[in-house]
Amino acid sequence: MVFQALPPTRFRDYRSPYGPKYSFQPHYRGISLQTALRYGLRTATIGGGLGVALLLFASSLPRVRADILSKIPVVGKAFEKKEPHPADNPF
Repeated sequence: MVFQALPPTRFRDYRSPYGPKYSFQPHYRGISLQTALRYGLRTATIGGGLGVALLLFASSLPRVRADILSKIPVVGKAFEKKEPHPADNPF
């Protein structure tokens, strides 16, 4: 029986077939694309909700109603100020 010596294997070059498969993940200052998308979606959701709440809260102001809310394509007509009919005017 003849013993054959295996070629030397360095520890850093060895990859176990049962271990995790690591690969390079591009990032910028530790923030990967997946992390940026996750936090961006959360920020956009919260910001959009706060923006809608602010517009509904400020909808009683005439300037907001005339300049912003009346120019929304579908529901803009609901925010336009309607003048009372002359017969309903007490003066």
